[in-house]
Amino acid sequence: MKKEMIASKVRGIPPSGIRKFFDIASQMNDVISLGVGEPDFDTPWHIREEGIYTLEKGKTVYTSNSGLLELRQEISTYLSRRFDISYNPQDQILVTVGGSEAIDLALRAVLNPGDEVLIPEPCFVSYKPCTILAGGAPVTITTKAENDFRLTPEELERAITDKTKVLILPYPNNPTGGIMEKEDLEKIADVIRGKDILVLSDEIYAELTYGRNHISIASLPGMYDTTVVINGFSKAYSMTGWRMGYAAGPKELIAAMTKIHQYAIMCAPTTSQYAGIEALKNGDDAVAEMREAFDSRRKFIVNGFRNIGMDCFEPLGAFYVFPSIKKSGLTSEEFCSKLLYEEKVAVVPGTAFGDCGEGFIRCSYAYSIDNIKEALKRIGKFMEQFQ
Repeated sequence: MKKEMIASKVRGIPPSGIRKFFDIASQMNDVISLGVGEPDFDTPWHIREEGIYTLEKGKTVYTSNSGLLELRQEISTYLSRRFDISYNPQDQILVTVGGSEAIDLALRAVLNPGDEVLIPEPCFVSYKPCTILAGGAPVTITTKAENDFRLTPEELERAITDKTKVLILPYPNNPTGGIMEKEDLEKIADVIRGKDILVLSDEIYAELTYGRNHISIASLPGMYDTTVVINGFSKAYSMTGWRMGYAAGPKELIAAMTKIHQYAIMCAPTTSQYAGIEALKNGDDAVAEMREAFDSRRKFIVNGFRNIGMDCFEPLGAFYVFPSIKKSGLTSEEFCSKLLYEEKVAVVPGTAFGDCGEGFIRCSYAYSIDNIKEALKRIGKFMEQFQ
């Protein structure tokens, strides 16, 4: 088959920068990985048990396109009690195949060719490709370490044009671990109000904040009707392989997203939906235990990098650190490649999350303390050559 037969916009999208080093690492022995954004905990047993039970009972048929009503009701209850935002489970919530599908659906539902999508970087790798595939034009906004990688109202104001259709708000942030507190979001809301701009608020790490409670911009005055909240079960409940996410927002947008979803997907996996009900009903204690473990690892890895002599912003959300490697004089790609081959530690170059990630690496602390300790030991040895 000739490569020209593949759509040009697909050919123009590079492969995910996250996967490159792990494909190499998978062929090597004794590699310690701090790269994959996946909790190392098993899905809590009571959630797995519910999935097994529904399989045994033969609950394996299609659900409605929007997802099981009972699940949507539990999502509605959860969002209300945790983040003070209320959505009608009948027409304001859509269950999706992971949060990633929800992001894709939201962009496809609103973008016309040439519409601009504002994307604060560094950020999750999917936003820009999904924008392009939906016919939109990604416009990146560089966030800075000196601002704790938060989006500032001044940066946002400068980026808005008459073509701006969507602002993606990726907090808590992957890869930096940065968060937006209420006063930060209020300033962003002041810029957005009165403009026909949809806020796509990716809140997949909402349960993983440390010393702060997550605030959704949808809960602020005037923002509810122009915000779609994206969330899911992968990170908080350690359910990555169950592929369960959801979107909550204005009923007109949810209806449009559901229309695309019903033709492309039909419905999210039925077994996973029943497990999701159990997670929301009885999963708070497990989430709290995992969050406490992540918090301990967070403190350990930040101190470890600083003891090595590497500048490291202290993350307050998600389970990543984004240390600077500028003292090495290497590019992010060079650093990660040399570290992998010389010390057998796999991390992700900051450039995988946008060009402004140059000079940084992303390390996940969703690993055991023993693995993190050994990785830091090897990274410290690697850094000795640059002192």
